Amino acid sequence: MTPPPSAPVLSRSVTCFGVGEGWPSGDRRHASFLYRCGSTTLLLDCGDGMSNAFKAAGIAYEEVDAVLISHMHSDHVGGFSMFVQSLWLQQRRRPLPVYAAPRAIAALKNWLAAVVLPPELLGFEIAWRPLLAPDRIRFGDIGVTVSPTSHLESLRRSFESRYPATAFEAFSFVIEGPGFRVAHTADIGDVQDLRPLLEKRPDLLICELSHVEPDALCAAIKASPPARVAFVHVAREHLESSQGVEVRLHALLDPVPFSLPKDGEVMAF
Repeated sequence: MTPPPSAPVLSRSVTCFGVGEGWPSGDRRHASFLYRCGSTTLLLDCGDGMSNAFKAAGIAYEEVDAVLISHMHSDHVGGFSMFVQSLWLQQRRRPLPVYAAPRAIAALKNWLAAVVLPPELLGFEIAWRPLLAPDRIRFGDIGVTVSPTSHLESLRRSFESRYPATAFEAFSFVIEGPGFRVAHTADIGDVQDLRPLLEKRPDLLICELSHVEPDALCAAIKASPPARVAFVHVAREHLESSQGVEVRLHALLDPVPFSLPKDGEVMAF
């Protein structure tokens, strides 16, 4: 289904529906990114506010080929049920594959039932797919390599014994196809989580800047540099720094080019 003329259509692009961190914000939505790779469209994460951003972008609700959930923190999945409700109200009919950690799938199913979105109501099938790492998923000529991150490891050690049904897995992704490679960190816990993303030089690294200090993060990126970096999920203390986050990143990352995209920005790759 062809998007309406108002939607920016690039053969290979990522639309940043939300670039905010986990803290509440008055001017940034939470994590959600729409990847358009030729004829394949993938939604990565569904943070709060993404349904509003999706509608404002003028994108057809039939266009999304699959949803990938990196982990179960609310700033990455808090808008999921509203997006499903939007698909129902906009009368989507295509099956929608949703990839998430196995325990997350059970939670998401229960969530949809709790907010009165049972499968019988929707009018389209949600095809639940377990997200495992390491793994590689194919969407036509597009491959998505899934790698584990240590983002939730400390919480897992503290709480998994008491909450065995909770999904403590967290994932990063490399999306690649003919002529391109994009790496997407989602949330990481250590610079070592970057290794599988930077092994083969990506054209674009979309990298969070909240959970690892800029000095260590930039040093790891410079050691195996991508063609360019887009920093998202930037911690509020970096944005409010008197030194200025861009000045600091220039000093740490030069000569690797980088940007700080805003909500709604579309980046070609």
